[in-house]
Amino acid sequence: MSSPTRHCPGIRRAVLACALAPSLALAAPDAPAPLPFEACRADLIAFAATQAVPQGLADAQLANLAPDPDVLAAATNQGEFVRPLWDYIEASVTPARIEAGRAKLAEHAETFAAIEARYGVDRHILAAFWGVESSFGAVLDNPAVVKPVVRSLATLACGDPARAPYWRTELAAALQILAWNQAPLERMPGGLTGSWAGAMGHTQFMPSVYHRDAVDFDGDGRRDIWTSVPDALASTANYLRAHGWKPGEGWGAEARLPEGFDAALADETTPRSLAAWRALGVRPARPDTLPDEAAEATLILPAGIRGPAFLIRPNFAVILRYNTALAYALTVALLSDRLRGDPGLVRDWPRGDRVLTGDERRDLQTRLIARGFATGGVDGKIGPKTRAALRAFQGSVGLPADGYVDAALLDRIRGTP
Repeated sequence: MSSPTRHCPGIRRAVLACALAPSLALAAPDAPAPLPFEACRADLIAFAATQAVPQGLADAQLANLAPDPDVLAAATNQGEFVRPLWDYIEASVTPARIEAGRAKLAEHAETFAAIEARYGVDRHILAAFWGVESSFGAVLDNPAVVKPVVRSLATLACGDPARAPYWRTELAAALQILAWNQAPLERMPGGLTGSWAGAMGHTQFMPSVYHRDAVDFDGDGRRDIWTSVPDALASTANYLRAHGWKPGEGWGAEARLPEGFDAALADETTPRSLAAWRALGVRPARPDTLPDEAAEATLILPAGIRGPAFLIRPNFAVILRYNTALAYALTVALLSDRLRGDPGLVRDWPRGDRVLTGDERRDLQTRLIARGFATGGVDGKIGPKTRAALRAFQGSVGLPADGYVDAALLDRIRGTP
């Protein structure tokens, strides 16, 4: 989460991986040095008291707490950024998960219908979030996977000084949940549980997002995203609708490109009507998708001109609000299609490409900046600004400006004066 308006890490394939945590700067050279944990812990207790957390509760939760070294290790190894895009997607969009998701859609059909009627969010999108975040709740009770939320957030608040204000605010929000008796602690004997970065429940809400967007959909007087499927799914729908989800519109669709297509047109920022895209030779891969010729879409090439292309609609940006990683948003979108019964992608990924290591990505950004192509910083993550810089570099040397980088392109950049 680069801002406090988004979520945080979800639980996937029984492994906790980041969903909406801020971009961590645990090893940034300009980051302030962390306080010793005991001193930091005392500061957290004092801060909690200023956030309407009872002193006794803060003391009981924090006074004897030890940091969790696994949390800081997980924060530097987020799957959305370190794995090949196709590996990340295909780890979640599996035959087993598709089958399980369709079973959940049937089991909770009345709940999905009621949520659709109230919030206008498509049931297949909701089910996809549920599947990606917690395998439809299958791992929420796995003690080898879930972690104590308070300990995780305290560890981050003290061990990630560059983001300390965010983490301590989330910690205070978690303590408020306990103070206001919102969590079903009788069903969580280990205390408030969630991911390594404090995201909670079936669809992995951060504590502050819980306070703002969680709803009591089953009417029992408690906003229970941990054990109530209706509350968790309706809370997710409420979040999506509040952030701009447009009822009746999909997220987009795979596209076919003509031979010789100018990759620079897929700049991730320029919407065109579907009629305008057709005039450029771009068409939906399946004729039954995106039928409204006046509707606007943006073209993206997440794996370059040799991989699948996608025409994305405004709802895709809402998925990105849940998690700003393009890999994550595509995973949710493509899983929702499969749950709906659509076939897989028409065009395959460039599986033979070697994905850059973290050090190589930072080297790439450093070299682009040195040549006057702004990447937005050196963080080792190939986000929108770095892809824009790559497109500018590629165009300057006569390469297809698709914003995609592999080992061959890095070698080209290293060899360019």
